[in-house]
Amino acid sequence: MSEKPVTSRRNLLGGALTAAGAVAAGGVGFGIAHATDSPSAGSDATKAKATAAKAASDQVPFFGAHQAGIATPAQDRLAFAAFDITSTDAQAVQVMLGTWAAAAAQMSKGLLIGPVENTPSAPPIDTGEAYGLGAANLTVTVGFGPSFFDDRFGLAKFRPAALADLPTLPGDGSIDPTRSGGDLCVQACADDPTVAFHVIRNFARLARGTAVMKWSQLGFGRTSSTSTEQQTERNLMGFKDGTRNIKAQSTPDLDDYVWVGEETDQSWMKGGSYLVARRIRMLVESWDTDYLTDQENVFGRYKTSGAPLGGKDEFDTPDLTAKDPQGQPVIPLNAHIRLAAPETNNGQKILRRGYSYTDGIDSTTGLLDAGLFFIAYQKDPRKQFVPIQTRLGQQDNLNEYIRHTSSALFAVPPGLTASGDWWGKSLFG
Repeated sequence: MSEKPVTSRRNLLGGALTAAGAVAAGGVGFGIAHATDSPSAGSDATKAKATAAKAASDQVPFFGAHQAGIATPAQDRLAFAAFDITSTDAQAVQVMLGTWAAAAAQMSKGLLIGPVENTPSAPPIDTGEAYGLGAANLTVTVGFGPSFFDDRFGLAKFRPAALADLPTLPGDGSIDPTRSGGDLCVQACADDPTVAFHVIRNFARLARGTAVMKWSQLGFGRTSSTSTEQQTERNLMGFKDGTRNIKAQSTPDLDDYVWVGEETDQSWMKGGSYLVARRIRMLVESWDTDYLTDQENVFGRYKTSGAPLGGKDEFDTPDLTAKDPQGQPVIPLNAHIRLAAPETNNGQKILRRGYSYTDGIDSTTGLLDAGLFFIAYQKDPRKQFVPIQTRLGQQDNLNEYIRHTSSALFAVPPGLTASGDWWGKSLFG
């Protein structure tokens, strides 16, 4: 097959490009500019060494069997975006994904994707706002939505059965389609908000002419722990969230519930996972008028300690059989932790990586638009998220105080193994 002309993205990055790989479909090289430790080549060597040392101290490895940002200990900040592909050229999509991968590898080291002071008469290759902030434990996670596998690029045969469109679930009446779905998703997590935002901003720039951002969400403050070394944080209702979450140290749980294995019908997804994202608005003004005992009965936990009702410690296993002196369940039948528990969901679990959000004031009501941006990973949403959320949507007492306003599902492929690899590379072979 003859080589096709290199896209304008390569021209944008200019002569500083180095090969990050080759597109199998057309043999086109793509890459990203050499990252530097400073905006200009003439920066002081001592400053460059200090910057490099800072970056090395707070890095999460980018390459590996699984994408970082799933079982990685949850960072403090989130920048999430869904993109729709506008190009009909499969080669352009491959170049974009390859460029994204090369850029993510650089940013995960705390480096720029290219010089800021390159040519005065041309836009800087890197936007520059994250310069000097280090890696801040940045992780970049990319996934493909169901619509990615339509007939535009001949990929329908690669769509996994587990990537079935989410059904309309109980409580979905407030879902906004303009902030749901998408061909691609990018989840950037970091301990610095600017570092996370820097990923989404630069990915959007690198995607120009090929894809556009459909919707995005910023998150502050993780609402669940994904490591035994982390304390459990509180959601905006003031309750500890994700106490019984799958932890990074639990390899059996990750293998059983998170990582796609031999059960998949698509070999390219082995080692990957499925991401469900839900924007859940909390009616905090109504919640704040509810009395403490009722709040605790809604969740099934004590507000201060986080212990399950009837227990003493946050990590006590909820006793779903316990009765009070009147013979009533200590943990109410419609309490959130009862309905979400593996014991009431055929043993199924999901790995949660949610974040609190606030998007100002609802102009219609004058009330706060704030809540939880729920992210969950699992090996098959049909067997995990869908039945769990169906039960919650039908019975959970928490439904009085929340509204689901967006919904999305993405197949997150396995990790990249080396420079020149990129998400979905085998699909275009």
